[in-house]
Amino acid sequence: MKFFIDTANLNEIKEAYDLGVLDGVTTNPSLMAKEGISGDENVINHYKAICDIVDANVSAEVIATDFEGIIKEGKELAKLDDKIVVKVPMIKDGIKAIKYFSSEGIRTNCTLVFSPGQAILAAKAGASYLSPFIGRLDDISFDGLDLIAQIVHIYQNYGFETEVLAASVRHTMHLVKCAELGADVVTCPLKVITGLLNHPLTDKGLAQFLADHAKANK
Repeated sequence: MKFFIDTANLNEIKEAYDLGVLDGVTTNPSLMAKEGISGDENVINHYKAICDIVDANVSAEVIATDFEGIIKEGKELAKLDDKIVVKVPMIKDGIKAIKYFSSEGIRTNCTLVFSPGQAILAAKAGASYLSPFIGRLDDISFDGLDLIAQIVHIYQNYGFETEVLAASVRHTMHLVKCAELGADVVTCPLKVITGLLNHPLTDKGLAQFLADHAKANK
């Protein structure tokens, strides 16, 4: 499973990269705004800075919602770096744009996916990644993990090459369950990834080892 970090914070990206498990970054306008990044030039420069840190897979989202606008923005983003994956919304013109980008060899991430039907359309259009939003489904009393299971099963049935990128991952159990279900990628905050480090028995065992070492060396 690939680990992407869902942020625009350069310090968090560096920390995740230094941990040795980072495979990519996903961003969106909301995450950029959270870091105080605004204006086209500043956003572009920030994407470049992210690409300078990671080895691959930086999802950069288009703002346009019409076919021509998505194509224009997507081409500009793709030119920034080979690591860029153009993030396109699950809308009619978005699917058309994904088909176009696929034919041009530009990688895409189809975002804001909430149903198996949407997942099928994105895969048939040639999306590189598909982002079902687990947490947002949980928020409205639907089981987001069920959607991951459905999509993984459908993609396996037909050999679709689109990778399932579980998004809106809120906690470590989301991440672990996605791994069990066969999601190709998870994208989440840094705290979810570092949360995998924690177990009370590890802490207890280490404390005991250190205490025993201290006694033996008095």
